[in-house]
Amino acid sequence: MTKIFIFGAGYSGRAFARASPAGTGIVGTTRSAEKFAALRQAGIAPLVFDGTPTTEIAAELETATHLVVSIAPGEAGDPVIGAAGAAIAEKMPALRWIGYLSTVGVYGDHGGAWVDEASECRPVSDRSRRRLEAERQWIGLGRETGLPVAVLRLSGIYGPGRNAFVNLRDGTAKRLVKPGQVFNRIHVEDIAGALRHLAARAQGGVFNVTDDLPAPPQDVVAYAASLMGVEPPPEIPFETARLSPMARSFYGENKRVANAAIRRAGYAFRFPDYRAAFDDLWAAGDWAEGEPRSPMKRP
Repeated sequence: MTKIFIFGAGYSGRAFARASPAGTGIVGTTRSAEKFAALRQAGIAPLVFDGTPTTEIAAELETATHLVVSIAPGEAGDPVIGAAGAAIAEKMPALRWIGYLSTVGVYGDHGGAWVDEASECRPVSDRSRRRLEAERQWIGLGRETGLPVAVLRLSGIYGPGRNAFVNLRDGTAKRLVKPGQVFNRIHVEDIAGALRHLAARAQGGVFNVTDDLPAPPQDVVAYAASLMGVEPPPEIPFETARLSPMARSFYGENKRVANAAIRRAGYAFRFPDYRAAFDDLWAAGDWAEGEPRSPMKRP
């Protein structure tokens, strides 16, 4: 039997659980017991993890065959490494594979040029620098234990409940225009699919899990508006836009992220670009839902 343990069973972790084969044992953590119901709906046995190891977590780790980590590092470093690194290295005899969800933010700014897994990582923000250090720690743990570790560098995540349709409906969509600026994106079902593909093959390495179409953000909003049959919001020059420091920092990084490595590993994207994904979301009518569909429920 396969048993998956997910540290940080949030939006992406729950999508992975829903995509896992029937009969798979899945345990996942959240910071609050108030979120237990959402985890149970995704087929996950919930536990609380607030950075402190517990006897329940230790017991579940001892029998886990696959480990997925989807918790961002803080100022003190990676909380999972800090709390459970020794247990993972020494007390998980059944463990066969580790997956770590990171971000394309580790590449920093490349002036709109293409980057791949061999490109220089020059993160700009503190959060991206911490991510890169966490990647190195997980890869190091893999070397120490002889386990394959897959680092998935994700671009901007969207899917049911988290997309431009919802923003347009809620009146929060903006069309900020910064000449030459592009971003990659990734549908949450493709995060789940890539995780499942790599886990099933116990395949390690660094992989950009991102779409084929880096695009200006204002174009994405306009395409969603066209499907909804509504007027897109007016374009706003980036220089005059009122943005939080974090939001503004995203626009300080401009790159096009290639995904050839995960394709060479044999993964075929369900949604290779935002247009295909938006067409599917709109046709299925579930764009406003808070959870991704199970692949078994696709129309």
